[in-house]
Amino acid sequence: MPTNQQSLFDAEPEAWEVDAAELHTVASVVLPTGPKGPFDYLVPAALADSQQPQQFLEPGRRVRVPFGRGDRTVTGYCVEVGVKRVEANRLKTVAEVVDSRALLSAPMLRLTRWMADYYLCPWGQVLEAVVPAGVRGMAGTREVNFFTAIPGALAKFSALKLRSAQQRKALETLAASNRPLTAPEIAEAADCSLAPIKGLVKHGLIEAIRMRVATDSQSADAIGRESPLELNSDQEAAFRRIKSALDAGKASGIVLHGVTGSGKTEVYLQAIEHVASFRRQAIVLVPEISLTPQTVRRFRARFDRVAVLHSHLTDAERHQHWQSIARGEVEVIVGARSAIFAPTPHLGLIVIDEEHETTFKQDQAPRYHARDVAWQRAQAEHIPLILGSATPSLEAWVRAQRGEFEKISLPKRVMNLPLPDVMTIDMRDPAQTRFGHGAITRPLHQAMVEALRGGGQVILLLNRRGFSTHIQCPACGFVLKCDHCDLALTYHRQHNTALCHYCDHEVPPPRACPDCKSPAIRYGGVGTQKLEEEVRSRFPDYKCARMDVDSMRQRGSHENVLSAFQRGEFNILLGTQMIAKGLDFPNVTLVGVINADTALHLPDFRAAERTFQLVAQVAGRTGRGKRGGRVLVQTLNPEHPAIVAAARHDYARFADHELATRRAAHYPPFGAMIRLIIRGPAEATARETAQALGERMRAAVASNGVSGARVIGPGVAPIARLRGEFRFHLQIQGPEGAALKQAVRDAAQGFAAPDGVRWIADVDPWDMQ
Repeated sequence: MPTNQQSLFDAEPEAWEVDAAELHTVASVVLPTGPKGPFDYLVPAALADSQQPQQFLEPGRRVRVPFGRGDRTVTGYCVEVGVKRVEANRLKTVAEVVDSRALLSAPMLRLTRWMADYYLCPWGQVLEAVVPAGVRGMAGTREVNFFTAIPGALAKFSALKLRSAQQRKALETLAASNRPLTAPEIAEAADCSLAPIKGLVKHGLIEAIRMRVATDSQSADAIGRESPLELNSDQEAAFRRIKSALDAGKASGIVLHGVTGSGKTEVYLQAIEHVASFRRQAIVLVPEISLTPQTVRRFRARFDRVAVLHSHLTDAERHQHWQSIARGEVEVIVGARSAIFAPTPHLGLIVIDEEHETTFKQDQAPRYHARDVAWQRAQAEHIPLILGSATPSLEAWVRAQRGEFEKISLPKRVMNLPLPDVMTIDMRDPAQTRFGHGAITRPLHQAMVEALRGGGQVILLLNRRGFSTHIQCPACGFVLKCDHCDLALTYHRQHNTALCHYCDHEVPPPRACPDCKSPAIRYGGVGTQKLEEEVRSRFPDYKCARMDVDSMRQRGSHENVLSAFQRGEFNILLGTQMIAKGLDFPNVTLVGVINADTALHLPDFRAAERTFQLVAQVAGRTGRGKRGGRVLVQTLNPEHPAIVAAARHDYARFADHELATRRAAHYPPFGAMIRLIIRGPAEATARETAQALGERMRAAVASNGVSGARVIGPGVAPIARLRGEFRFHLQIQGPEGAALKQAVRDAAQGFAAPDGVRWIADVDPWDMQ
């Protein structure tokens, strides 16, 4: 039998085949890896009996099937079951049903099929990404024997003339139960030992069924309930409009544009309370790092049943939350991007907080954006989607301008607190930088002294980990680079190592230049570790905490540091972008941005947007109390439009300028884009593959008559070598995304990359590196 079994749901059999065919139950199965499929299999009668729910084959369950010429057993997802007229000897038979219940509902199967088509990714790969590994592996469960009485068991008991009163009572208890029971459950209910139950099994009066049960249960710490806060006039108007959308019972997109500290979270909470009042569920997506104690505590203080899904959960915890959500026991699901796939049976609202964040875009296949998947789900469920941010993505902003989404504004902070004053410090001015050789300029140092002496707290942002960002020889210009990536190694003093932040390759730092042997090797650039050392040296009387990937590796470390900062145990908090959003500390009176230019000149058309968002968001961490606050931004580009607009808290000004630039270049949101990345261990082979793929892409665009489309490249990727592979990329732009995707499919048809060379298509790319 051929490996690529024919899919019988695509077309009816030809007329000449009908005579030899009979009606059979057929399952369509998609495999997580290998050929795309779907592949069709006969369903044996034992698996088609709905009276046997444990083994009943239905869409959404996994199955084991024979595959290929060797009939090796593989696990796949059943995506459709139907009765078809087929020749039985042309199809193989499903061997086994893996799951005791469907892992994916019919709407979720439709959503994953849309994702596969939109993001040019195999359906099986999408299914594998949507169902967590802990759920697939049934983590946190164990197999247990459950017992059921056979039909007519009591009559057969009498016919066998058995005289054990305990056996009869145990059998009567089991026969009266509306579900299978374990042996200890039977023994407790019948007030007997396990011996009578074993006797009933021996006589064939009861049957054992193997089922999985949870090994333990997780419970959240109890938190005192809080009442809703009183809304100001802007919040009240926003809530009324959202409530109207909820009551309308149809899909709607809402962009909630509120300045930092305007009370967006309280609006979300009251909207979710309205949803929960008619027993429906809400999904709230937040950036991974925003899963802070503050965020979770606010939701758990308002709702009894909250599930929190994030990367720090164990597989067992994730499986347990998944099952609770699927049973409808959870009111609110708070989580990172993958929480959009939560199996809610009664979904009523989706909220994406800080929707501009890059973490909502998946960087591995399937390369989905949670915002777009959420909108698809909202449309399918006929519910509202709220996109909240002080600095909305330009994609969401333009959709609101076009009237596709409704825009709701919260222009003022709660209690009419003023936005903080923002001052830029021109790092090109020698007068500002001759205060020592550190990263903190004279004006920032003086502002920190003033804030700390006044009893306030300080936040310092530097979006660079490590101690020194590069190791270089001033004599010959040598730069210590990763052996596997075309990137400079970062020096980490804590472990005295030079580390690659992409592949984790590390080497001991050299004492002299490896090329010219000069002992004058220099450690240049400033990372968060060096900044921490400088802060501790300048302010020895004040406690400092650092938050970055290196210091936050242990489970619960985010919560511990932020809770301590909230309690005032630390005076200064410094770190990377993880401290730039989602934090509300009224005692922070100063925010310092050490270098606002770290992302400004990257080869990425979103560089200005990301810079504006980062500066504007971190500026919003101060001035949230009655003491007010201010922001100092150190930059080499104080006149850049993104820096100027962020300093003025003027999102509209930035959006107008940046959208004009995007429109002129036909960049998103004024056009579609797909990026193809080709990589391989041999540079020449990868380059030739990229050139061949580029020629096929140009031919596909021309043959499809895609108006206004263009293929740029191939060229060397900004990161030319990564994890031992040379990288090249192509960029396809055009007015219509569907036409571009079809061109990619046509170009890929029949194209086989050489051994060792791989290529991927990134639809709506978010990272151009």
